[in-house]
Amino acid sequence: MSRLFAVVAVLLAALPASAQVRIKDITEVAGARSNQLIGLGLVVGLDQTGSRGTFTQQLAVDLLQRQGVTTGIFSQLPAESVLRSTSIAAVQVIAEIGPFARKGTRIDVLVSTMDDSRSLQGGTLLFTALRGADGEVYATAQGAVSIGGFSVTAQASGVQKNHLNAGRVPGGAIIEKEAPGEVVFDGNKAQLLLKEPDFNTSRLIAKTINDRIPGTAIPLDPGSVLLCIPPDLCKNPTQFLAEVGLLEVRPDVPARVIINERTGTVVAGENVSLATTAVSHGNLYIGVATSTVISQPQPFSGGQTAVVPQATISAAEERRRMIIVPQSTTVAEVARALNALGVTPRDLIAIFQTLKTAGALHAELIIN
Repeated sequence: MSRLFAVVAVLLAALPASAQVRIKDITEVAGARSNQLIGLGLVVGLDQTGSRGTFTQQLAVDLLQRQGVTTGIFSQLPAESVLRSTSIAAVQVIAEIGPFARKGTRIDVLVSTMDDSRSLQGGTLLFTALRGADGEVYATAQGAVSIGGFSVTAQASGVQKNHLNAGRVPGGAIIEKEAPGEVVFDGNKAQLLLKEPDFNTSRLIAKTINDRIPGTAIPLDPGSVLLCIPPDLCKNPTQFLAEVGLLEVRPDVPARVIINERTGTVVAGENVSLATTAVSHGNLYIGVATSTVISQPQPFSGGQTAVVPQATISAAEERRRMIIVPQSTTVAEVARALNALGVTPRDLIAIFQTLKTAGALHAELIIN
């Protein structure tokens, strides 16, 4: 995995200082905003990894009763016509509807458990209504849940990859009610809002637009650029915004290291640099072994033979020498320096956090 990190880092470093991107990919037009949706649903078809909690069972009972099936919860009605399943899970379903999405459009939804279910592997989300902040139903979701991982158990051992209590249903929601966006025009003016506010990026966007259409863009602040629509395009501002969106600019990318602790993923941006640092990283291993000792009483003492467990605890610290990490100015140099330690992605997470605390990591550290 550490080799993979090095390869990705080298590929990023091989790119130009910053790639040209379209203005439409790094900005949004003021007024064209998305809306968040949420719903409470059930995932079924789990392989005995669901919940038997009263809350989850009651949700399932309510669903069955709406379908005309008379049943109850096992803890309340100790009879045959009761629900006692470990193949269901109560989940929160969230999605985001775009400003110009129309009825019938499909969008992805995210599913996360809210009970004691152990995994959503192999589950199917049942029909769920997704509501907006106003309480109205804007979409309905249903479909197979993809968790991007797996869990295999055999007797007392098992193997698990990634987080199993959250997943995605690609294209699982159908929009039933539109939430139309409205581009804000102040006379012949509109605003572009930067997705990643930055003083220099705002300046570069305005310069690129003015080079193509002189006198039409003013950088107001790090997060917005004011557009003055030319008189000949006032009757068709959509055409002007479309042309502006296709212009390419080279944004100023901040130095960041992104860490996803759930999956052990580490991604370093191209502007990440390190100060000269001495690093030593090792692991502490603790082993516990249990043996049985037979305790035999003295003859004619009236005592009984007993089996007494006895635990032996040992600790071993991995020996690692201290390595000097030289000053690094590119992500490729950072990757080479850290891979010299022979660390895994999990170790990289700890090292990056410690380097940030020591002030040797010249980048923003973001942990998801």
